[in-house]
Amino acid sequence: MYDLHTHSTASDGAYSPSELVRRAAASGVTVLALTDHDSTAGLDEAETTALETDIRLIPGVEISVTWAEKTIHIVGLRIQRNCEILRRGLSGLQATRLERAQEIGRRLDRFGISGTFEAAREIAGDGMITRTHFARHLVELGLAGSLKDVFDRFLTRGKPGYVPTRWAEMAEAIAWIKTAGGVAALAHPQRYKLTGSWMRRLVGEFKECGGMAIEVVSGTASPGDTQSSADYARRFELHASIGSDFHSPETGWVKLGRLPPLPSDLPPVWTLWDR
Repeated sequence: MYDLHTHSTASDGAYSPSELVRRAAASGVTVLALTDHDSTAGLDEAETTALETDIRLIPGVEISVTWAEKTIHIVGLRIQRNCEILRRGLSGLQATRLERAQEIGRRLDRFGISGTFEAAREIAGDGMITRTHFARHLVELGLAGSLKDVFDRFLTRGKPGYVPTRWAEMAEAIAWIKTAGGVAALAHPQRYKLTGSWMRRLVGEFKECGGMAIEVVSGTASPGDTQSSADYARRFELHASIGSDFHSPETGWVKLGRLPPLPSDLPPVWTLWDR
């Protein structure tokens, strides 16, 4: 059982890397990728725990990209985490994330909700500060009923805590992954809510830049989404990836490893490294 898209406390997940691995093993996962946002900080801990279980750990990362003024996510699978090119690229994105978090705090201060940056930093601990940490704090304050509610009311475009952010360029993000010996997979394509023509542009440019796979089965995808992503995999001759995008048990509809199988006619992404 494969789950090639998960998160830990090294970014915005609820479980430490070791606990994530143990819970994945308990759920029957046999091959797990830890793909924290713009960070490989949790991989050493996850790998140590994986050696104590029956899980094969695939080192990964989820890189934030700005494309056509939209934020797109690209998963790097089977990366060499100590690659200097990748490390430098991720370090720049981590600095951008810190600047964004500080600005979110300032904007929420002006809106009348004080101390949010400090609270988000405390919740994040040793991990990066993300919007999810702000959301958890605002839920704790009773200002919203759920993380989704916080994003809808405070952190998306046009809301008081929204901060526009420039991430990596698509070509450079894919180059970092390839230089690190990894495979670039376009994450949860249907979540970007693009029209058919814009999606074809996105997938086409992704392929031209060296991308080799697309997430066909994702934790939040409907059967229609899966079929659409499978069609793009066929049209652009991409390998198929599968991942829950698990962050937290709070999102009860996303379970570690609880995913339908990939369409049988598509080459799985793991054949790129298992051959």
